[in-house]
Amino acid sequence: MSFLSPDYPEIIYNGDEGEINASFRPAGTPADFTVPGGGEFHYLSTKLSTDGLFGLYKNRMGPQPGGTSTHFHKTMSEAFYVLSGEIHVFDGERWFDAAVGDYLYIPPGGVHSFGNISGEPAEFLMLFAPGAAREGYFEGLGEVAGMSDEARAEFFLRHDSFFPDMAKGPASESWETRAAVRKSFKTR
Repeated sequence: MSFLSPDYPEIIYNGDEGEINASFRPAGTPADFTVPGGGEFHYLSTKLSTDGLFGLYKNRMGPQPGGTSTHFHKTMSEAFYVLSGEIHVFDGERWFDAAVGDYLYIPPGGVHSFGNISGEPAEFLMLFAPGAAREGYFEGLGEVAGMSDEARAEFFLRHDSFFPDMAKGPASESWETRAAVRKSFKTR
């Protein structure tokens, strides 16, 4: 017999006493992965640490133009919450300049894109549900340019990232061009 309201998920923990199993990450913890140009990834909660329930990452993008091409995921949703600065996001229909406190949710299969064209650093949270091992994707992105088209497409398929041009992947759109014409479509 379940005591839960029907709009709650199935019971995951069946114990009669609670457990001491929380994890704490202080604000000053160094980034887990750093990319050239000032980008950082903080692996706040991973598939491994949440038993696959979700993955939460803090991403810091440097001030130079950059981002990912339009894409979608088949196995997970993705959400963005802006902590500082401004990122440029696509919801499948429109582009938005997302600033502090703005939030974008993309269900599985939802076309989306994001990047930084503001000329200033930006920090945001990325939430994936259910959790996926996105660490391998983030850390492998720096190597995709040196891969063959076939290996690059395989890398994206392995990491549930579907781009219109799988051979080019996240680099098929120019963020420098987007930044240059930004003033004509700025939403804030």
